[in-house]
Amino acid sequence: MTTTSAPLCTICELHAESTFKIEGMDCREEVAMLERRFKNLTGLEDFSADVMAQRLHVKYDAAKLTAAAIADAVAETGMRAWLEHEEPIALGAADDRRRQRFVAASGIALALGLGLQWTIGARAAAAGSAVAVLADSLFATAITFGLLAIWRRTLSAIRSRSLDINVLMVIAVAGAVALGQYSEAASVIFLFAVAEALEARTLDRARNAIRALMDLTPAHALVRDDAGERRVAADTLTPGAIIVVRPGEKIPLDGEVVAGQSSVNQAPITGESLPIDKAAGDHVFAGSINGRGALDIKVTRLRRDTTLARIIHLVERAQAQRAPAQQLVERFARIYTPAVIVLAALLAVVPPLVGGGWRTWIYRSLVLLVVSCPCALVISTPVSIVAALAAAARKGVLIKGGAYLERTGTIRCVAFDKTGTLTRGTPQVIEVVPMDNGTAASVVALAAAIEQRSTHPIAQAIIEHAAETRVQAAPASDVFALAGRGARGVVDGSSIVLGNHRLFEEMHLCSAAVHARVSQLEATGRTAVLVARDDRPVGIITVADRPREAGRDALAMLRDQGVEAVVMLTGDSRSTAAAIAGELGVDDIRAELLPEDKVAAVEALRRQYGSVAMVGDGINDAPALANADVGIAMGVAGSDAALETADVALMADELLKIPFTFRLSRRTVRNIRANLAISVALKAAFLIAAVAGAATLWMAVIADAGASVIVVANALRLLRAD
Repeated sequence: MTTTSAPLCTICELHAESTFKIEGMDCREEVAMLERRFKNLTGLEDFSADVMAQRLHVKYDAAKLTAAAIADAVAETGMRAWLEHEEPIALGAADDRRRQRFVAASGIALALGLGLQWTIGARAAAAGSAVAVLADSLFATAITFGLLAIWRRTLSAIRSRSLDINVLMVIAVAGAVALGQYSEAASVIFLFAVAEALEARTLDRARNAIRALMDLTPAHALVRDDAGERRVAADTLTPGAIIVVRPGEKIPLDGEVVAGQSSVNQAPITGESLPIDKAAGDHVFAGSINGRGALDIKVTRLRRDTTLARIIHLVERAQAQRAPAQQLVERFARIYTPAVIVLAALLAVVPPLVGGGWRTWIYRSLVLLVVSCPCALVISTPVSIVAALAAAARKGVLIKGGAYLERTGTIRCVAFDKTGTLTRGTPQVIEVVPMDNGTAASVVALAAAIEQRSTHPIAQAIIEHAAETRVQAAPASDVFALAGRGARGVVDGSSIVLGNHRLFEEMHLCSAAVHARVSQLEATGRTAVLVARDDRPVGIITVADRPREAGRDALAMLRDQGVEAVVMLTGDSRSTAAAIAGELGVDDIRAELLPEDKVAAVEALRRQYGSVAMVGDGINDAPALANADVGIAMGVAGSDAALETADVALMADELLKIPFTFRLSRRTVRNIRANLAISVALKAAFLIAAVAGAATLWMAVIADAGASVIVVANALRLLRAD
């Protein structure tokens, strides 16, 4: 969604949208500065800011406003902006080094001044002495260098009439100097400058969790064409190009293997724990890691359209969406800061008017000003959400936003589609029942001979079973299909009929004993395939879609996460559904459902349990997924439709990723609550301490900045979620 002018209507094409990267936007205070600066900007229609991603999306009239003018307006606030698709401007590094030198000089001067006081002693440092003058000069030097470190942001805030933390800190320092508290003023400005740098560093760690995804694909690829092999930029390759990936290298682009065999580690994309064998005809993803064999790959997508690129785009879009908790905190912060500033002003004026000392109460009001910045409170929620989204993406789970992340933790009922979700989605031979003194091998041999050229899933299951049991099938002739019922042909001169129960009854091949046996087998949820030779039944092959190996464990883990009920929604018969449900431990079954019936079932479950998640394949279950509180699509790697429509997308067909998602959601909610508690507790404690006179300015600075560092560090623990 970057950048170039995009028409917003069919009548006028002068409306444009651009996305900027913003250096220095670390708190909602900076967003407020931008709002004030943009308020009277001619041609600006709308904008939205993402603090965690340091991204600004702007809608504007291209006839009245340009991207360069928007960047200039941002620069007037002390921040810097450049279009997201462009290279970052190179001014930041020099400014950072200059700021670091100012902070270091401030710290050295402060240390020398404090050292002089502590070494000489209080008496020698009495007012008016040469030592006191020297110490005060060192403190003044420390204050000067500290102010130089923050002057740009402070001046910008003053110009935009914003009482941000920089302005409040300067007011506090000026007040301390006016009260003769030179050492404390120097300590405050130095500690504030250090805390700002530390807070920016910890926030960068959270941001880098998303940026790290972008480094998964190599920038160059080894191309093979008529001119031989050469390395070129991956961005220049188009679909159809042949690239060579050597053992141990990362695959640079999505493609299809055309030559070679190897095992490929797809964990960076799908989160699968084991490498997947790849050969000619198999698809591979950019960012996955090749094993021991070389692969020739035909490129199928441009670099900007690869599965990984779409994942990164969706994760970035997700982190920009504010969760309900975040919106609540931001509304509170808009009230909190002005209220505390008003309280500080009253504290400086009212008590002295009724008999208190001006010096004492002004100092306390300055302490109160320092703790009025709500940064720690505001970032406590988004930093947790960004860390959780990054942790999920690393595990092959794509969560579309903080709202869905929060909502998943409230789910009380999970509804599963059966075929391809709780089960493997492909039938397997379960049992072979020989008749008429035959053997299981002879029954399978006859069935495999007839089904050799069929692509029907049941036919494929029989052929695979024959291969696994090493049964040799004789060639068949005169084979033709009986639509919806089976097939017939000739094997070794015998007429062979293969089909369902209905076909055998129509051909009068089903005796009472065969009928009873088939009914018994179908009651267990299996599909019976009957085999006859020369009009005599010789065996029954039972086929069924088997549950996934991790199914029972996954459902048990969901219950451990607080899910009250696990329900199966399926279009299959009740007997088939009951058989699968019994093996997996499903609580309830809704069988023989059409797609619209699944939607009604989700509605009924919501009325019963309050909140429902639906798990399906993301395509044929789309109506039910959309109707659920949280729609979870499985195995969507490479599927554009499923990636876009699901609230939560599992890149691989792994049921255990679902309880992981629920666990991560609950951990994130707990983390947000802990961060809010830390922020509110520290602010409340220092509000009380400031009024009571128990807090000093430097203590308030440490508490304010320390709260920000603590909440960010606490959120970063989510990156290690498993």
